[in-house]
Amino acid sequence: MNTTPFRAGHVAVIGRPNVGKSTLTNALVGAHVAIVSPRPQTTRHRLIGIASYSEGQIVMVDTPGLHRDFGSANATAMHKWMNKAARGALDGVDAALLVVRAGQWEEADEYAYQALQRESLPVMLVINQVDRIVDKDQLLPYVAEVTKDREFAAVALISALKRKGLKELTRDILKLLPEQEAIYPEDEITDKSQRFLAAEMVREQVMRQLGEELPYATTVEIESFEVDGTMLRIGAVIWVERNGQKAIVIGKGGERLRDIGTQARLQMERLFGTKVFLQTWVRVREGWSGDERALRAFGYHD
Repeated sequence: MNTTPFRAGHVAVIGRPNVGKSTLTNALVGAHVAIVSPRPQTTRHRLIGIASYSEGQIVMVDTPGLHRDFGSANATAMHKWMNKAARGALDGVDAALLVVRAGQWEEADEYAYQALQRESLPVMLVINQVDRIVDKDQLLPYVAEVTKDREFAAVALISALKRKGLKELTRDILKLLPEQEAIYPEDEITDKSQRFLAAEMVREQVMRQLGEELPYATTVEIESFEVDGTMLRIGAVIWVERNGQKAIVIGKGGERLRDIGTQARLQMERLFGTKVFLQTWVRVREGWSGDERALRAFGYHD
């Protein structure tokens, strides 16, 4: 008979941009609920990923990267939204994970740490991408350096991408959570709708394929989402800010847009477990990322 108490709670995943927060969320959930690309600031929304185990349930609150400049007067409406979403993720959580890259501690990491210090939360330091450190003898001095004069409930060394160290991480997270019943049914993996996830999967492909050319000038709106028997029929609009950007997304003879649609459709079919018919269009709305009204229209709201 298992005498270990069942624990459940919300855990905010915090850190500077592009340290692997969404990859970690997906790894613990066991499904691709949070989009991932090599480009910083891929995550724009607060997203919940639900990881259920026999010992407990961890409700991961994935967030955009915290960045000091995003809260400045010169920041765009999009950047202010992202900072607000990241900070808002700390409301009502039971613990937080501060995710950093192994071997690094930058000013933005310190900014994220100080933001967490203002909350009455247990904070675990999660050092990600340890597989990239060739000389493992460097890890102990690094851990000693980043934990000196900083308070953490625990420290975890992991590779989220390669799923290394996750069992120990899960065990230590559960220790920080209250004893209570599961918050969500065992078969749920996110709080987001299929419609939301479909838009994110299209945007993920735009970021992956065109991130260097159009890093932050695009967003995706689902114009239609219909159930047709066992098939989903989805219409997605990729919004850009200039006509030149539209041409880049479409590509020569429409090749780039077709590739984006194909890869996004395959990802949807894997996650939704059904056939998907996806149509995509590209449209222009000048300056949408700096327009709060446009952001609300595209789903960037509380």
